[in-house]
Amino acid sequence: MKVLLINGSSKEGCTYTALSKVAESLNEENIETEIISLGAGSVRDCIGCGMCAKEGKKRCTFNDDIVNTIIEKAETSDGFVFGTPVYYAHPTGRILSVLDRAFYAGKKVFEFKPGASIASARRAGTTASFDVLNKYFTISQMPIVSSTYWNNIHGNTREEVNKDLEGMQTMYNLGKNMAWMLKCIEAGKNNNILPPQNKVVKMKFRD
Repeated sequence: MKVLLINGSSKEGCTYTALSKVAESLNEENIETEIISLGAGSVRDCIGCGMCAKEGKKRCTFNDDIVNTIIEKAETSDGFVFGTPVYYAHPTGRILSVLDRAFYAGKKVFEFKPGASIASARRAGTTASFDVLNKYFTISQMPIVSSTYWNNIHGNTREEVNKDLEGMQTMYNLGKNMAWMLKCIEAGKNNNILPPQNKVVKMKFRD
């Protein structure tokens, strides 16, 4: 089993440190992990062209950034953790642009797979950002993995983040809970307990 972790920061600092603690916990449970950092390169926003649906390829029609790579990796992943630093009490623009396009073009590769989000801030805005990222899971029939507190970490540097003992413990426990849920889902599949075939109304962007 594999969990894909996405670092929504342009740097490998506080958010990356928190995601690494989640990955450490997952690895202890023999769950493979991969952390993808979105970096500082250009990322397109979704323009609502609908070409991904028309082409039926589960890929975004724009192939000049990281989005289609993430969709491809999501196909072979069993769970996800999305991490973001807080910018003005909301997630980074780049992680929102990436997830908007990845979920619109490749929604099927995420469905019924567990997801968790984490937010990193110097002080405030974490719960608002945490709420925004969780919306991707709830619209895609994905079980949300929780921890022993809201999945937030505080600090302005990697060193400060490591000193947030409760925050780091929350990240570690999140990994354990994700591993437990993945194993439960796998046990269910082995006993022919499969995801429901729900009817959904197709999403359409408004002009």
